[in-house]
Amino acid sequence: MDGEIDPEELSALLSERADGSADETLRIVDIRDQRAFDRGHLPDSECIPFPELTSRVAELEGADRIVTVCPHGVASQQAAQLIGSYEGTQKARVESLRGGVEAWEQTVGELRATDAPDDESDADEGPESPF
Repeated sequence: MDGEIDPEELSALLSERADGSADETLRIVDIRDQRAFDRGHLPDSECIPFPELTSRVAELEGADRIVTVCPHGVASQQAAQLIGSYEGTQKARVESLRGGVEAWEQTVGELRATDAPDDESDADEGPESPF
């Protein structure tokens, strides 16, 4: 693990990425469960819940920089250490978001909710009657 990154610095990295001036591959890994992620997550982040991290860490190979995210910035430090110890990510800069999602909301204020599929609301109702 290479330490922590402040929300402002991560926001600047995302801006560089958006305008095409970023030179490195950045992966933002939210280690919360899928339900919490869907309610609100950082832009361009992906959900790899902490319990799945050891079996999915290979998905992060090839990234130049990896930032882990959790609610308050504590568990994401452990996740960053785990990712940094994996052979396929040892060349990557691996950091934890200082203060987690809470600090991001207070500083940057931007969270994205995952859109529910259009048919999700009808999923529990069974097939429609043809009548």
